[in-house]
Amino acid sequence: MYKINCYNVIKEEAKKLLTSEYIETSFEEADGVLIRSTNIHNIDIPENVCAIARAGIGVNTIPYERLANKGVVVFNTPGANANGVKEMTILGLILSQRDIIGSINWVKSIKDDPNIVEKVELEKSKYAGFELKGKNLGIIGLGAIGGLVANTAVELGMNVFGYDPYISITHAWGLSKNITRVTTLDDLYEKSDVITIHVPLKEDTKNMINEDAINKMKDGIVIINFARDAIVSDTAIKDALHTHKVAKYITDFPNPLTVKMDNTIVIPHLGGSTKESENNCAIQAVRELMDYLENGNINNSVNYPTLDAGICRSVKRITINHYNVSGMISKFANILSSSNINIARMYNNSLDTVAYTILDLDSDISCETLTKLKQIDGVLRVRVLKGAK
Repeated sequence: MYKINCYNVIKEEAKKLLTSEYIETSFEEADGVLIRSTNIHNIDIPENVCAIARAGIGVNTIPYERLANKGVVVFNTPGANANGVKEMTILGLILSQRDIIGSINWVKSIKDDPNIVEKVELEKSKYAGFELKGKNLGIIGLGAIGGLVANTAVELGMNVFGYDPYISITHAWGLSKNITRVTTLDDLYEKSDVITIHVPLKEDTKNMINEDAINKMKDGIVIINFARDAIVSDTAIKDALHTHKVAKYITDFPNPLTVKMDNTIVIPHLGGSTKESENNCAIQAVRELMDYLENGNINNSVNYPTLDAGICRSVKRITINHYNVSGMISKFANILSSSNINIARMYNNSLDTVAYTILDLDSDISCETLTKLKQIDGVLRVRVLKGAK
């Protein structure tokens, strides 16, 4: 029986996927945890928790690096809210060229004027803007969201330039042939009238849009950020707005600085806030967690490598979370061999300082042998999963 804790309210459509082998329990007793956006940096994670699945993209609220060293796999759900964020980004593009919000507020301000029809016709010109067609759009990140934005922008008649040195083959196949890929950010900065960002927040993307980057952009550039707050330097964007180097900044992340900046549209983190996106995220999180608990497979983890061995067709499957150091595989094999256990299939992958190994065995494994595996220096967690026989 697998024990699941829903740390936050999880959509019922997703919870229905849990089979009779799953029970909901407390956080302290859970094997796996489903979570949304709650900050758990200061929460003690129980030793029995081996996986946390975030129903969403951002994992800045989860201490995933620290958890990797405890053998806890942290999942997120990339692409599940892609269409919702794409639609909001396209709205941001339109808002960046036409003062629609200002015009609506102006109409509300004269709602009691009996001559409102005539006044609108006389004064609407001050809200005239520009069309997107023919503008140069630079997209940083051509993954699940950026790719959709790029294709839609092409349909709107924009000249689209994309930068993504890590693009997957799957995402590359989905791109319109009319998208021009650039090999450097400097090239993208130089060409773009509008720049939109669609990359995850990591150490190398934190403050990616800084003073130096902005100085390389066209005068009057528009910057759209529906990725993560810290990817854009608040102080740099504030200064650039003041000098009009940046004409407009559209962000989905209110904070004490952005809400006070001129020529800024601040949206209350609504990018993926649709019923469809929330359902998709929850369903994907549940599926990832179930596949890990039942089969040991890792897909869409932020702190462990991808490793999918399918369903075990041997007597037993064991999974080992360990540090990425030399000699580990031979140590596993030697212990199993000394117990007359044959390894039918072995799978291994690594990510930075940690690694993950799946071993399908032709016979059962004793508690004594398991203890020997757990006692290997560098092993973080060992799990035994049921096999096909």
